[in-house]
Amino acid sequence: MTAPRNSAVGEQESADSTEASKPHKSVKGSKGTRPESRLALVRRARRINRELAEVYPYAHPELDFENSFQLLVATVLSAQTTDLRVNQTTPALFAAYPTPEDMAAADPEALEQLIRPTGFFRAKARSLLGLSAALRDRFGGEVPGRLEDLVTLPGVGRKTANVVLGNAFGVPGLTVDTHFGRLVRRWKWTAQEDPEKVEAEIAALFPKSEWTMLSHRIIFHGRRVCHARKPACGACPIAPLCPAYGEGETDPDKAKKLLKYEMGGQPGQRLRPPSDYPGRPAAPLGAAE
Repeated sequence: MTAPRNSAVGEQESADSTEASKPHKSVKGSKGTRPESRLALVRRARRINRELAEVYPYAHPELDFENSFQLLVATVLSAQTTDLRVNQTTPALFAAYPTPEDMAAADPEALEQLIRPTGFFRAKARSLLGLSAALRDRFGGEVPGRLEDLVTLPGVGRKTANVVLGNAFGVPGLTVDTHFGRLVRRWKWTAQEDPEKVEAEIAALFPKSEWTMLSHRIIFHGRRVCHARKPACGACPIAPLCPAYGEGETDPDKAKKLLKYEMGGQPGQRLRPPSDYPGRPAAPLGAAE
């Protein structure tokens, strides 16, 4: 299945009058630092989402997959490594074990060697064997479409469950990975560090229909522009809306050199990107970059 495409980003600016009157975070602006009301926060957050939707109309999950089982496995493998390395590894893995039944019956050492490039391969192999056996024994060989069922699988937490639900089943969910958490804190949408608390606070700012695509847009922006160590502030399309502007390179020419993937003229992370992706596909494992 393919990722859901951009849904309409409605204004939906009305908010409960009591909530709107509450002071929220302080934001920096031309008038100095001042408390930001709940209503102002919601409006600013939704405006950033609209701006990101224009910049990344092609935003998508950056893992190659053809079905819910492949997406589940790829997401488990993506822990502590790049989506590119996962995408370079999964073709051989899925050729050897195309179904949960096949993977559940895999020789552990053979499975470990196939996923070795993704790192932490022994722990990941145990998770894949366990979740495949659970799918076979408890769910008829099918990936369940409910969060409460997905999180019972070995190696599957809320983040992985939301990735699968949003991109294989069309069930809205927020993917709170490191990029997502870093950016929403920079934008002062939340001060929370715990992923579940971050998820809850950001979910309250947006209509549920926006959650999946919002996740893709934020993660795209974090990977391409708003980097952890040196964000490309001078090349950022939402700089006027960002309270953290100036933490990174503000010179436009220098900032442009920090852009990554298609925005920097480089290959993306997928070997088989969607047809509307404007960048170049990544190279297979072992190929010359």
